[in-house]
Amino acid sequence: MTVTDTEPTPAQTPPALREARVPADGMYEGRRVLRRLPDGWDERPYELLDIAPRGRVIGAEIRGVDLARPLTAALREELNRALLEWKVLFFRGAHITAEQQRAFALNWGELETNPLLARGSAEDVVRFDKGGSATPTYENVWHADVTFRERPALGAVLQLREVPPYGGDTMWADMAAAYDNLPEAVKERIEGARAVHDFIPGFARFYGPEQLAPHQDRFPPVTHPVVRTHPETGRRMLFVNTSFTTHIVGMDRAESDRLLSFLVRQAHVPEYQVRFQWQAGDVAFWDNRATQHYAVDDYAPHRRVAERVAIAGDRPY
Repeated sequence: MTVTDTEPTPAQTPPALREARVPADGMYEGRRVLRRLPDGWDERPYELLDIAPRGRVIGAEIRGVDLARPLTAALREELNRALLEWKVLFFRGAHITAEQQRAFALNWGELETNPLLARGSAEDVVRFDKGGSATPTYENVWHADVTFRERPALGAVLQLREVPPYGGDTMWADMAAAYDNLPEAVKERIEGARAVHDFIPGFARFYGPEQLAPHQDRFPPVTHPVVRTHPETGRRMLFVNTSFTTHIVGMDRAESDRLLSFLVRQAHVPEYQVRFQWQAGDVAFWDNRATQHYAVDDYAPHRRVAERVAIAGDRPY
């Protein structure tokens, strides 16, 4: 047969593909916006400390700072700026006492207590002692701390006292990056939305009703914006998490569950994360307003001991 100008050639005819469909609300490959700092941020050199970045948008090791010594006003300012810019700071081999850990955290505000977790050497020191006969708790889920409070923690200072021979890393995710990369249609849908947070879902995984019921009056459900604004940087950040967010106000259960499932999965994107491999005496200081974290539970039957102090925060807006 003679091929005419009006007849398609084999090169012009696309091959037929079988019909295929991926599930709705999935997460797909592609370039992501990785913006570490707010637009217009005045990034200046540090004079009193050295910074070694651990990730593209989150996580930096701080060198040249002795956490056992009181902070000067100038050093506190530089550390706070580093916290805002990197969201989680790591201090290798600090080996500070619980009192020195408390004194360091007090530079950022009053310390909060948590009656739901094991107490350390003081009422505002939480002790995580995993292994042996200790009561198990589970932090191997992406979450921000105590979002069931009206004023969730500003941040936390965690020191590893004893590390297992392998495993036991902690991961943090930048929730501003997670928000930046949401589809525009989702951003429009959650603009102005509020969600309910409750302590019971997170703690019912390892405590029974008889242990939780006495705390219900102290910690009633609270509502927070689905997207909060950082009070110091102005960044907008996703503020829902698997442990404590129960539903979005004004949505029926099925719609809320589907949207929350999509939103909480954003913390799982590796480009938004940093992973830290602990050594005994290491300290991490993170901004709980801007991050979520995940304690990797891969070290059984070995022991892992950590102590944490948390700094009371503001009411999210």
